[in-house]
Amino acid sequence: MNDTPEEEVQDIILDSIADGVFTVDGDWNITSFNRAAEQITGIPRQQAIGQKCFDVLHANICQATCALRETMETGRQGANRQVNILNSRGEKIPISVSTAVLRNENKEVVGGVETFRDLSAMEILRKEIADRHTFQDIISKNHEIRRIIDILPDIATSDSTVLIEGPTGSGKELFAKAIHNLSNRSRRKYVAVNCGALPDTLLESELFGYKKGAFTDAKKDKPGRFALAEGGTLFLDEIGDISTALQVKLLRVLQEREYEPLGATSTVKTNVRVITATNKPLAELVARGSFREDLYYRLNVLKVVLPPLASRREDIPLLVEHFIRKFGVQQGKQIDGISEEALGMLMSCDFPGNVRQLQNVIEHAVVLCRGDRIEIECLPAELMEKTPLSNGGGSKSTGGPLLEAEAAAIVRTLREHDGHRGKTAQTLGVDKTTLWRKMKKYGITYP
Repeated sequence: MNDTPEEEVQDIILDSIADGVFTVDGDWNITSFNRAAEQITGIPRQQAIGQKCFDVLHANICQATCALRETMETGRQGANRQVNILNSRGEKIPISVSTAVLRNENKEVVGGVETFRDLSAMEILRKEIADRHTFQDIISKNHEIRRIIDILPDIATSDSTVLIEGPTGSGKELFAKAIHNLSNRSRRKYVAVNCGALPDTLLESELFGYKKGAFTDAKKDKPGRFALAEGGTLFLDEIGDISTALQVKLLRVLQEREYEPLGATSTVKTNVRVITATNKPLAELVARGSFREDLYYRLNVLKVVLPPLASRREDIPLLVEHFIRKFGVQQGKQIDGISEEALGMLMSCDFPGNVRQLQNVIEHAVVLCRGDRIEIECLPAELMEKTPLSNGGGSKSTGGPLLEAEAAAIVRTLREHDGHRGKTAQTLGVDKTTLWRKMKKYGITYP
């Protein structure tokens, strides 16, 4: 016959569990607190029992969106919600929380139970992985971007001109800055000019400067961008938009390393490394006769071609996480991530505006987010209007446009990887079991 008291047996069971476990009564007073909970929080059991759970854990969701409160009010269990708590030393500890209700023999809710797992080791690993995918503020694990990153130091050590081609919003200036920062000119100025934003007459004076009296309003000498960037790097964005007349003057600067400010009677020597960028393939402009062939070859000494975001979908989860942290700090919000549904919707978008558009979408979502993670309703409404809704690929109707968008993203990514579920899950930013569950949910039977 076992004479061990029931409460002692319960404590033995709870202490054998590796995860932290505590229970509360209907007034949120802690009624049990296992050994793992003590170890994770640094708070002894005797000190925790009898206190309010929010006074012990100090979680970032305690006041606004308490997971245990939601479970006790709705009766629905919560699973694997990532939050942060403060331990006894005031250190922030990332944990994964699951919740359930406690009922008496009459099925009445009398309290709740919360289990939590310390994610500190996983968070360290996540940061190490993020660091491996970050270079000079460039975030990517795409093989084409990584190949470009591998040769950036070699490009930087040269003084040759660089042509960066890529669609609008793909990060061309980020790569130009990286080249400058890695070069021997990094201690001198980096100056950027958007050639497409200025009319030709203003752009010429902006680049080369002018002398007093060169025109009616020229009351004094003004140095141009070449002068400001002396010894450093000049980045000319949207170079394909400059006129033929200005192309001739730029060609002279690149060949002779000298230029004439407007109204000057003598030339000025220059020591500037020039990096140019365009969202229009210059070779096509040359073929149409709108861009000088000799200037094209002078610019195209070292060429970098950036792919659109739609061709590097595996980077979307990394970029989303980066932008959530960035805008969370700016908005003074503690946002720990994004829901699978919201991320799935982003993965299904084509993003014609590329990384810049994704950045704006996440900034919008952070501003509207009222909880600890971004949900699908935080995303811009117009994003849904531009998201393909046809899933195809052997999937059944999913019961709504948002869910259909997620199903479409899964089918599309499966096709991209020839049905390989491991690679598909990695690209979508979920684990394989989550992918399998969603495929089952949507009836996706991709061969």
